[in-house]
Amino acid sequence: MSDKFRAILVSRDEDKKQSVDIVQLGISDLMDGDVTIKVEATTVNYKDGLAITGKSPVIRHWPMVPGIDLVGSVVDSQSDEFSAGDKVLLNGFGVGEAHWGGYAGMARLKSDWLIKLPSGISPLQAMSVGTAGYTSMLCVMALERYGITPDHGPVIVTGANGGVGSIAIAILSRLGYHVIASTGRASEAEFLKSLGAAEIIDRNELSEPGRPMGKERWAAGVDAVGSHTLANVLAQTRYGGAVAACGLAQGFDLPATVMPFILRGVALLGVDSVMAAKQLRSEAWQRIEKDLDMAKLEKITTKIGFEDIVSTATDIIDGKIKGRVVVDMTNS
Repeated sequence: MSDKFRAILVSRDEDKKQSVDIVQLGISDLMDGDVTIKVEATTVNYKDGLAITGKSPVIRHWPMVPGIDLVGSVVDSQSDEFSAGDKVLLNGFGVGEAHWGGYAGMARLKSDWLIKLPSGISPLQAMSVGTAGYTSMLCVMALERYGITPDHGPVIVTGANGGVGSIAIAILSRLGYHVIASTGRASEAEFLKSLGAAEIIDRNELSEPGRPMGKERWAAGVDAVGSHTLANVLAQTRYGGAVAACGLAQGFDLPATVMPFILRGVALLGVDSVMAAKQLRSEAWQRIEKDLDMAKLEKITTKIGFEDIVSTATDIIDGKIKGRVVVDMTNS
């Protein structure tokens, strides 16, 4: 195995001007960790797009190799939990922000951040799922823990064309839920129905300031949008319902009132995927192996190579990407 590999390195100068370069690195350049991995696949998430374009201050250590998701084979381990040859999976923990991530041929990581790749999921499938799909499953599990079942009524999914939304639709529909998809792309209605959406509504119904309480329309929700959208979702949730919130595509504010909470007993369930405990991560990925139709996953996945990462990161910030992007890193 060669000591040299390619990587995308994001740097900035004394004037804080950011630059993005493809560079050659060696294993000795990697950051500290007790497990060294040959990266086989990664993906491009919205957060990766922010890191590469500099549209938001995502990066906390300079220079940085972005990529918040990766899967690969262990080549060296100082941990009793993993051995050479094991297939392992990484989502979050500040990787790609404060610790070098998946946009390199090799990575050195802490064993506490890793889980073993489920045997029924390939590396490319795992990265097609990525943090987006893993977060979707965490949202579904949060609703289940709260007691929401298909017979309670419809579940709304906001940001339906995004990574979280599209996979949430596929999972919920397979579990028997009646899914309402909220999207700003009316032209994608048939695509969303092919994933399992039973109804499509225009996001404009939810994205503008609304009333503190509205007509009860759904029993639960998965929201990756935040701001007025989340406020309106809460205002139209049925008595005793719950909404799992995991994103802020529209904004991090919540211009709502307490009325849905105290008059209808609605619950707002916060879902964090970055620092979730290993046991919860493992459970989520086991559920993904069982409850996500991989044929539907393939429908929403675009495969690219290492050379396409930077341009794809720009496209995802510009809203040009539908579904998921998987990066084949075997030639990096």
